[in-house]
Amino acid sequence: MKTIISSILLYVLSQTAAAQQAVTPGATDFEKKWLRNGLTEMGYYTWNEGKWMEICSYSFEIRTDQQKVSVFTCLKFLHSAEQWTDTSVSDAGSFKPIYRSSFSNDKEYVLRFGQDVSGYYYDKKNSKKEMVKIAAGSNFFDSYTYPYLLGLLPLRSGYKTDLPVYEYKPGHTDHVKLARILSVKSNVFVSLLTGEHKVWQVSVLEEATRDQYEYYIDKADRRIWKIEIRSGNQNILLVNKEIDFNPFTKPFNKEETLRQITGGNSVINGQAFARDNENEGLLKGMALLNINKKQFAQLGTTILLIPYTSFFKEWIQLNEASRKKGRSVPLPKEASGCIKVATVYDDKGNFEFVNLMPGEYILYTEFGYMHTTHRTEVVGYTDTYINGMFHATTANTEVNSYTGNAAANIKKTVTISRNGETVSVKLKKTR
Repeated sequence: MKTIISSILLYVLSQTAAAQQAVTPGATDFEKKWLRNGLTEMGYYTWNEGKWMEICSYSFEIRTDQQKVSVFTCLKFLHSAEQWTDTSVSDAGSFKPIYRSSFSNDKEYVLRFGQDVSGYYYDKKNSKKEMVKIAAGSNFFDSYTYPYLLGLLPLRSGYKTDLPVYEYKPGHTDHVKLARILSVKSNVFVSLLTGEHKVWQVSVLEEATRDQYEYYIDKADRRIWKIEIRSGNQNILLVNKEIDFNPFTKPFNKEETLRQITGGNSVINGQAFARDNENEGLLKGMALLNINKKQFAQLGTTILLIPYTSFFKEWIQLNEASRKKGRSVPLPKEASGCIKVATVYDDKGNFEFVNLMPGEYILYTEFGYMHTTHRTEVVGYTDTYINGMFHATTANTEVNSYTGNAAANIKKTVTISRNGETVSVKLKKTR
């Protein structure tokens, strides 16, 4: 049934787009002020067993000068060494293709464009190489460049057009097909880092593959935030990772920070544990009456030590502010490498950090434990009568115990005053 519905939908879409006017290289439709230089990285997800699973990292870099627009793409698989790389070079004035290369485990090819399309195509699976020299024919864009030209078009609600694109296929005689922009409408993309962005949702049907694309392109700067792809029965999702996101104002000095956590003779040691305050009702919160035993963090529990520099203070403050909006601020990779990690090494919750220099640090850990609470509950009432007259009502109560899983999240600031000092701490969670 899904296949039938998809076929009908594709037919309707293709008929709707049949009479659209095409935009070709050299057209004045393109607004080149939107052309973005730089590197973009996107997560590449497939829909599998009811959830999105990231299988690749997809990156594209755009470089422009007065003569050329170059697009470099790379698809890296997460759990193997395999990657696909493509290069597409076009004329900066008209966007006519000049050069195209593609390299993967299955194939490689290099094509140059002029009056003829010339080069070679090598099928690695069959160890078959063929030379290419065919007439270029009609005016077209390269298939790997056109997606990044969409944002240059005069996008508006209801906008439609066709783009002729070239994709070489061995054994085919017609390598030019249409990429049909079926509709453009307003939408919103919500980033976990930067919040809400107003976008153009651009729906594209590729005539060559029958694949459908939904591009979410920022109205303000034409950044591609998201791409949804329906290819046959497969659903694919690409999401911008915002590798250029930098909310920090404080500088980060990797060399100094590493020296702080490795270049001294000081020690921070301690014990991580949780301890319940079982009382409820009138005694709730009175930890002095707590008689529970310590529940130590398990062997192997991770303890983090963060050098409390101005940079990390800002990072923590940014996260506390963003958390109220349901977002978080990721730590740059070079900074995350300056967080020291230790593990609990015995069944008493003990841990230790060595080779530290004087300064401020934050210790952080989280672990599970069993939380027990005693609750006094009313199970009935007794009326008291004196000389046949009602005197008072007394509540009959019983104490019940409840046990469940709980999580300890502990953060503590520690100061080392002098080199060679040993500071002992308790990472304690009292509930």
